[in-house]
Amino acid sequence: MALSVDALYGSGDEELDRLLDEFKGEVTALDQLQEQIAGLRGRGEAVEGRVVAEVTLTGTLAGLTIDPRAMRLGSADLAEAVLLAAREAAGDAERKARDLVGPFVAGTPLDPLPPFQGSP
Repeated sequence: MALSVDALYGSGDEELDRLLDEFKGEVTALDQLQEQIAGLRGRGEAVEGRVVAEVTLTGTLAGLTIDPRAMRLGSADLAEAVLLAAREAAGDAERKARDLVGPFVAGTPLDPLPPFQGSP
């Protein structure tokens, strides 16, 4: 039978209660981090902002906006602009993730993190 963390409070051991408070705070912070990472989106632009891509942290395209003026480009140039915007968005997502995770890994073997390798 599992014992909940709350059941350990009031044990009369102040150090144990302090550690449990610290642990609960860390768990809450990690839960919030997980929510932030799940909703993280990167944004990238190309052709002077006429092509805008939005991707998830894994590199999945989540949004694409093409200004009608960009349609004047040839198909090959437009395709290249979309790819460039998506690459920039992936880099933006990675930077945002590093900023979010940085405080949690500071001083651990994960600091600094290696670059994220999302899906192509």
